[in-house]
Amino acid sequence: MRLKAVLERTGLSRTSVYRKISEGTFPRQVKISVHSAGWHESAVSRWIDSPSTYRASDPG
Repeated sequence: MRLKAVLERTGLSRTSVYRKISEGTFPRQVKISVHSAGWHESAVSRWIDSPSTYRASDPG
């Protein structure tokens, strides 16, 4: 998923997404190509299901 889709699905702001990534409470980006990155849809869905208990080190 690209950033725009992540923001729409989560209701978070761009700043909040990156802050949560640095805190380890939101899925990390994955490299798509040399100049772009995105998120696994399954990881974002897991975060949506349980944002208060999500940890970036969760398997999958």
